[in-house]
Amino acid sequence: MHSHSQHQGHRRGAGAETPADRKRLYALSLGALGVVFGDIGTSPLYALSSSFSSANGLVATPETVLGVLSLVFWSLVIIVCLKYQVFVLRADNKGEGGVMALLALLDPWRRTTRRSRVLIALGIFGAALLYGDGMITPAISVLSAVEGLQVGSAFPRDIIIAITVAILIALFIFQRGGTARVGLVFGPVCALWFAVIGVLGLRAILMYPGVLAAVNPAYAIGFIVHHGFADIVVLGAVFLCVTGAESLYADLGHFGRAPIRLAWFAFVMPSLMLNYFGQGAMLISHPNQPASQLFYSLSPGWFLYPMIAIATAAAVIASQAVISGAFSLMGQAIQFGQSPRLTIIRTSVDEKGQIYIPALNWILMVATIAIVLGFRTSDSLATAYGVAVSSTMVVTSILMFFVERDRWKWPLMAVYSLTLCFLVVDLMYFTANIFKIWDGGWLPLLVGLIGFIVMSTWSTGRSNLIDRLRTATEPLDEFLRHIRKLKPLRVRGTAIFMTAPNLGTPPMLQHHLEHNQVLHEQIVLLTVLTDDVPFVHPIQRLEVQKLELGFYRVNVHYGFMQIPNIPQCFRRAKDFGLSIDPETVTYYLGRETLVSTKHWPSMMGWREKLFAFMSRNAIRATDFYQIPPDRTVELGLRLRLGEFRAATRHDQT
Repeated sequence: MHSHSQHQGHRRGAGAETPADRKRLYALSLGALGVVFGDIGTSPLYALSSSFSSANGLVATPETVLGVLSLVFWSLVIIVCLKYQVFVLRADNKGEGGVMALLALLDPWRRTTRRSRVLIALGIFGAALLYGDGMITPAISVLSAVEGLQVGSAFPRDIIIAITVAILIALFIFQRGGTARVGLVFGPVCALWFAVIGVLGLRAILMYPGVLAAVNPAYAIGFIVHHGFADIVVLGAVFLCVTGAESLYADLGHFGRAPIRLAWFAFVMPSLMLNYFGQGAMLISHPNQPASQLFYSLSPGWFLYPMIAIATAAAVIASQAVISGAFSLMGQAIQFGQSPRLTIIRTSVDEKGQIYIPALNWILMVATIAIVLGFRTSDSLATAYGVAVSSTMVVTSILMFFVERDRWKWPLMAVYSLTLCFLVVDLMYFTANIFKIWDGGWLPLLVGLIGFIVMSTWSTGRSNLIDRLRTATEPLDEFLRHIRKLKPLRVRGTAIFMTAPNLGTPPMLQHHLEHNQVLHEQIVLLTVLTDDVPFVHPIQRLEVQKLELGFYRVNVHYGFMQIPNIPQCFRRAKDFGLSIDPETVTYYLGRETLVSTKHWPSMMGWREKLFAFMSRNAIRATDFYQIPPDRTVELGLRLRLGEFRAATRHDQT
């Protein structure tokens, strides 16, 4: 993956006027093949075969094949080419994309209106659904690739599953090392994949050129009209051809618009369409062939095993990109305060977007392996796939409506017309996928619901907690008056108290003075803020306000793609008249121990218990903010409804 600075530099030269610009554009486009298009690029393994699987009961006649192919072609044109490439990619948040970045563009957190709450709920639910996608994509991609071993031979299903599970375990273990080293091979391997599937598709089309008639939208409309409600489940299978479209937007920050568009229009879409049409030609000319082996039937016998190897490599790369996307999404959710703090490891010094979240990695691994063992075939797994993505696409269309209307100030007629057109297509596929719920579609929805409950409970709980602390704390002006009268002993060094925005006097500071009757000569009230941009430049990081009696209020700004490092940010404090010696600084942090009650306003009892559990198990602020533990004192606050009692715990003696 490529860093923000790289693609920013590239986009300034999007016209590629110089040879260097052109070279960078081609290099980024090649990289995008592996990261951005891995998911949608491996859809030919299962999309068309699922449409004609025995479970759907669709007979492969020339009319039905042309109808389904026409639906595939026009779905790619309307959803990927028009909606995502032309419109959604314009909605970049300082270069970054994805549901959370789109939500940040609307910045609903600053207001407490009903509309803001609805937008936040929509964004969180859309993001949570993508975790379900992160579990199913590796399972279906790798399993369908390995199933090629069954072509022309009675390969035992248990061996297929064992190979798939082994590949998935290796894939998740490998995540820890990041993709910086092997990312260079992702693009070329996927370029080989797209070239091969395009050539194999073309070979089949030449045997039956009549299949190209499917570009006529009349076949798609005719299929929907003639088959109607009875075959709406087939639309759920057709939708699998666009399941990676959300990745185009989510990975915008790594490459920029121009490379993603070039790679799609010049290479990816032609290859995909040649392959889909080739599979259609094979179906029409060999109607008795099992649909489950449709993709591999394009390959000549001597090329079968090399094809399986290339497909497996492409599936692994697609899976890796989806898993990395889940890490990126979780990192953004943590920064926005929508998720409990988890350990985040940066896997590359140079690449800002590359992170690894161990807890999420192992959850995804266990879930993905369980999915493979539970569903056993890619056909049955296809029934679970698509529900999450179609739901997220509806969310994206709704959020885009507000961006076009409120941020871009487009004419209302254009905004409503465009949104209506995209929502008609999105809702058609969403409805088709809803019919898959009982056959496995419940799985991603369940994952999305759990993710939504976790994130919304954390967000609401933290907000309630800060509100309660705010009402229980002494205004800072009164505290300073109290110090002026008390004149406590002041000792050498700096004490940094972390506090929420607009909190007044931090409870830790009050208790510190109460217990120790002494203050440091410099007191810093530190608030860490996540701005609604992906990256905040170090020069804009600090805001320092000098108060009286040696007190300072400091706001530290980070973007939602950045990992905070508090000691590092204070290196520039001298520029603001605040001198901090790392050897004499002590950090004071609050650690709330929440005691469950039955009367917390605006939260049900079970959600309150869930919030208390998450709060106990979130990683400590010292680890998350990279604060040295040997320079930290942690003050525990035992909180109940309407009261809190303090207990002091030292991380150092």
